[in-house]
Amino acid sequence: MTELSHEGERLQKVLAAAGVASRRVSEQLIAAGRVTVNGVVVTELGSRVDPLVDKVAVDGSAVQLDPDKRYVMLNKPTGVLSSMSDERGRPDLRAFTAEYPERLFNVGRLDSDTSGLLLLTNDGELAHVLAHPSFGVTKTYIATVTGTATPATMRRLEAGLELDDGPIAADRARVVGEPSRGRSIVEVTLHSGRNRIVRRMLDAVGLPVVELVRRQFGPLHLGTLGVGRTRDLTRVELGQLLTLSREPGRPRSGIGAPDAAGTAMDDDESDSE
Repeated sequence: MTELSHEGERLQKVLAAAGVASRRVSEQLIAAGRVTVNGVVVTELGSRVDPLVDKVAVDGSAVQLDPDKRYVMLNKPTGVLSSMSDERGRPDLRAFTAEYPERLFNVGRLDSDTSGLLLLTNDGELAHVLAHPSFGVTKTYIATVTGTATPATMRRLEAGLELDDGPIAADRARVVGEPSRGRSIVEVTLHSGRNRIVRRMLDAVGLPVVELVRRQFGPLHLGTLGVGRTRDLTRVELGQLLTLSREPGRPRSGIGAPDAAGTAMDDDESDSE
C-alpha cells in the first residue's frame, strides 16, 4: 500500500470525477484492492492523490484524471495534410479541430493520399510516447492494389524485404477476398514508422497501391466512423491507450507538445510531398 499523503484529493473523489463510478462504488473498488496508484495497490479510503501527477488504474486499466485532456478519433479523408497549418494553403486538419475548444494536434501522420484513423489530442505526453520511434505501436491498413495478391506474396511481406532504407517486415499480411478486375485487397499490419512504408513494401512485391486506408492504430479501431467524421474516444478505448502508453520501458524524455505546425513525430505514412 502506498504511503498516505496529506495533500491532494481523496482517491474515491478523483475516481468519481473521472467518470469511473460513483463515489460510493469507487470506495468499494478501492477496498477490494482493484485500484492502483503509481503501480501500487491502494486499499485505504483516506488515500490522496494528485490528479496531474499520479498514475491511477482500475482493474489494470489506466484512468485519465485530468479533465482538460481530450482524445479524438478522425477518419482523415484523402487530400488532407496531417498538419495544423500549411504554408501553401493546402487542406489541413484545422477543418476537423475547429469545433473543439481545446488546441488539438495529431499523433503521427498519414500521407495526404492515405485515409483512415488519425488520433487528435491535447495530451503532449501521450502524443510523445505513441509517436516515439521506439514505441512501435502497431497499425493495420487495408490496401487496394493493382495485380493478383497471393498467400505466397503475403508470406514474402512477413519474411521481410530489403528496401533502399533498410530491411522491413510486416507483422501480419493477408489477402482479403478474391481478386477482381485486375485488383486485389490486402491487409497489412506493421509497427514501423518509416516514410510511406506500406506503399513501398507492396510496390516491392509487384502490387502497386491504388488506395490505402488505416483501419487500426494500437488498440483503436476505425469501425463505422465515416470519412471526414470525428468522435471522442470511449472510456474503454482511452483506458486501453493509456495503459499501453504506461507500460514499463516506454519513452519518457522530451515530453511536450509538438511543433508549431501541430504535428507530432513522423509516423508510418508521413506527408513528404
